[in-house]
Amino acid sequence: MSAKSDPGGLTALERLNAWFDGVEKVAVAASGGVDSTTLAILAHRTLGTRCKVFHSASPAVPPSASSRLAEIAKREGWVYEVIDTGEFEDPEYLANPVNRCFFCKRNLYGVLAPMVDGLLLSGTNLDDLNDYRPGLKAAEEFAVRHPYVEVGIDKAKVREIAAALGFADLSKLPAAPCLSSRVETGIPVEPEALRLIDTVERYITGKMNISVARCRFRRAGLVIELDKTSFERMEEERCALLTTEIKDMAISVGFDLPVDFAVYRRGSAFIQRDAK
Repeated sequence: MSAKSDPGGLTALERLNAWFDGVEKVAVAASGGVDSTTLAILAHRTLGTRCKVFHSASPAVPPSASSRLAEIAKREGWVYEVIDTGEFEDPEYLANPVNRCFFCKRNLYGVLAPMVDGLLLSGTNLDDLNDYRPGLKAAEEFAVRHPYVEVGIDKAKVREIAAALGFADLSKLPAAPCLSSRVETGIPVEPEALRLIDTVERYITGKMNISVARCRFRRAGLVIELDKTSFERMEEERCALLTTEIKDMAISVGFDLPVDFAVYRRGSAFIQRDAK
């Protein structure tokens, strides 16, 4: 998969508009994050009812992302449908192997493909190609198109486009991988654990007034990752109090686990040594 060169010095938004001018009907698989949501906004504004937007209702999707997408769908007047893509009935996904994302996307696109009259689109951008993305193999199996990649748009440009479309708040959203990405590779994915992860992350970001916190579900217990500045500034008493509160949250839903704090590392729950 390669990006096309910038034709004639067009802006990122102009290149995307030109891409949509060349298609008849599309369906966008939108997660609620900045990439796919921005793509859905632009696709609908360009194609109107010839664009449909689908959102997977899954325990791996933070409820805040689903709520955000529903609000935008209403505001923009999308043809919008929430679907169950069935990955939580897929033992290969639930086993949480190193290529878990392949099974997630295979379920997603496998459900969507028969429902789509036109092109099926994802919000994959250029930066994603520099990472291990097994979901792209599933996308290839179902002929999913990636407009950002095809016209040469990275994450920074996606954020600029979101702002240009009138969604400044959306443009500033931190990266938000699915909740299953917090579960260490090889630990089975459980809906109850994902709900706990989301609860803890929302509690920590609100309590500490920070934008990003990760609750990692590891073999050794729960590890709360904070940005370096927040981690270093946290006093011992506050750390002890938060540890007790989070441990109580976990026990209340059936997980009696140790709790620790660490500096945020992107994708730290992903154990690559298991990759084939």
